Amino acid sequence: MPEYVILVHPSANRVYAASSPALLRAELAVFGAALSAELSGIEEVELGGVGYVRFTSSAALGESDLALLSNLSSLYALFELGDGVLRPVTVTPLAKADSDLLTIQKYAGKTNESFTKLLLNVTLLATADPTGLLSDKPKYLLDPLCGRGTTLNQAIMYGLHATGLDVDAKDFEAYEAFIKTWLRNKRVKHTAETGQLRRNKVRLGRRLDVEYALSKEDYKAGDTRKLTYFQADTLTTDEVLRANSCDVIVTDAPYGVQHGSHREAGLQRSPRDLLAAAVPVWTRVLRPGGALGISWNTTVLPREELVEVLRKAGLDVREGGPWAEFSHRVDQAILRDLVVAAKPAS
Repeated sequence: MPEYVILVHPSANRVYAASSPALLRAELAVFGAALSAELSGIEEVELGGVGYVRFTSSAALGESDLALLSNLSSLYALFELGDGVLRPVTVTPLAKADSDLLTIQKYAGKTNESFTKLLLNVTLLATADPTGLLSDKPKYLLDPLCGRGTTLNQAIMYGLHATGLDVDAKDFEAYEAFIKTWLRNKRVKHTAETGQLRRNKVRLGRRLDVEYALSKEDYKAGDTRKLTYFQADTLTTDEVLRANSCDVIVTDAPYGVQHGSHREAGLQRSPRDLLAAAVPVWTRVLRPGGALGISWNTTVLPREELVEVLRKAGLDVREGGPWAEFSHRVDQAILRDLVVAAKPAS
């Protein structure tokens, strides 16, 4: 059976770089369920003093399998291993835009871009259409706690339609300025409008609506993507979006102090209270067969409590095997994990 090794992408973040091989092992195992070939023996190895992730495939990886695996979040290069020789395997990652879309923004609390990609990947793989990432028909993504838009930018890289919500006006303004500048500097054909967000004559906040195509030919043909940012309470998600309108919901939940939601009771900074209130709201806009992926700080919210919130909302939580292997330390106060749950297909 053919053997392959993956050279892990060097990360600018020293702490995340240390976790990358283990996270890649778990991510690769999740990818394996969507491949035509069966993967086994996934492990970290050292060859010539360099670390790799090695795995065995039941058959040579075909075109469709390679197309999927090319999008592993920490994949830098792929080789077939035979007779002690590494033979490069061509990879074709989805990269609809230049990588600076993900790397230009620098600010305290920014989620690592590789981890954002990993979270989106495993959530897409948990949907009823796990290979839909490669479909010509773009999926609809929602990040209901989008901050300054790292997940939205990864959606652009993948050619998805994307919607974000965040209550923080400063984050809204920062992302609005960034994406408009980026689109102009890259000479991307687009329209961008900012206005008030109202429902039933009540002002909920502001909105940014962008329609774009990354090539002039696509724009002329009407093959465009939509990007929307609502500066609004995440608990209004089902008021500003239609029911069953999103294929995937992906979000990095507050670590305890950064973000929140406000209603009559005032600003809620507890991740436990926020997610308990928000998950049922988010579930209403998730399509049957869609999936919800959340990353969070386990030091402020035990995994079993979040799993119970998801189950009460009627979602099927992915547990066991590689799904239990994504926990990693971000800093002394943050032990980050992720959980993915699917909405049963009707």
